[in-house]
Amino acid sequence: MSLHVVAKNDTKPRSGRDRHVPFTVEVGVKVESAEAGVSVVSVELRPELLNNHGAGHGGVVMTLLDCAMANAALSRVNYEREVVTIDMHIAFMRPSSGRLVATGRATGGGKSVCFCEASIVDADGEIAAQAMGTFRYRDPV
Repeated sequence: MSLHVVAKNDTKPRSGRDRHVPFTVEVGVKVESAEAGVSVVSVELRPELLNNHGAGHGGVVMTLLDCAMANAALSRVNYEREVVTIDMHIAFMRPSSGRLVATGRATGGGKSVCFCEASIVDADGEIAAQAMGTFRYRDPV
């Protein structure tokens, strides 16, 4: 059973290129570009997104990687379908700080799934994390 909570009079799109994802809005994820299976997304780290060591929290890093890969998969089909994450593997390379930029790429798949990879560079231009993921395509709700 799934639970869908939608505010009354909520007219924000749930699918398509301009879809509204409340969680990523709250975190501050911005989709910079997404075309032909390649996407660039970013987030500006702020105090509430840090861990107890003063670096970007792992959940924020994972969210950014997930968003980069999802948008890469969606752009591969021109946002005509939706995706759900099936599987994701992450390697944290170094603590992250400042503005994080993730680049996602669709690397394969077919009509029902898309295989993707993504990496994040931090404010110093260093690779902070990398991921691979599998996304299932589905029709918009």
